[in-house]
Amino acid sequence: MRMNKQAQHLIAPTFVRITHWFNAIAVVVMIMSGLKIYNASPIFNFMIPREITLGGWLGGALLWHFAFMWLLVANGLVYLVLNFLTGRLWKKFFPLSLKAFVQDFLNTLKGKLSHEDLSKYNTIQKLAYLSVIVDLIILVMSGLAIWKSVQFPMLREVMGGFDNARVIHFIAMSYTVFFIIVHLIMVALVPKTLLIMIRGK
Repeated sequence: MRMNKQAQHLIAPTFVRITHWFNAIAVVVMIMSGLKIYNASPIFNFMIPREITLGGWLGGALLWHFAFMWLLVANGLVYLVLNFLTGRLWKKFFPLSLKAFVQDFLNTLKGKLSHEDLSKYNTIQKLAYLSVIVDLIILVMSGLAIWKSVQFPMLREVMGGFDNARVIHFIAMSYTVFFIIVHLIMVALVPKTLLIMIRGK
């Protein structure tokens, strides 16, 4: 009975916390190694400072990138499947409404968005988390279109061709970086959220 009461007080179940930290590691390593890969063949008229890249050389960066790609994919599948099976996906991220979004957006601009009940996401949080889930799926799909372009011709064509897949991959990566920056700012403003991802409550 006592264990059931403790479980009810958990805001972030064990599987959410574990997959969150594995995902954080995988994403950071993939971004840094991906930037090194980008520098080997830039698609835009700029280079990334080597201090924030990982791998040392192209071959090393590719090894890091592919190794942590498998962690990202496996960890993401575990997260999505368990969220779906436990019903957490619908409970935490839905419903969504335009009215609630407008209200939360206005409260954010006024600095009055409430963070008292951390067991519930506001509409902006719901959309942010859902958007980054979709973004990571696009990252994986566009990455496959680049890595296995010959083996997945249909996926390559959906992406608009090899070169366009590289552009999509870079833009999706940029959105992930943006999300991480905003996420860290919000954690700094509401430090209790970090405790939840460590202790679960």
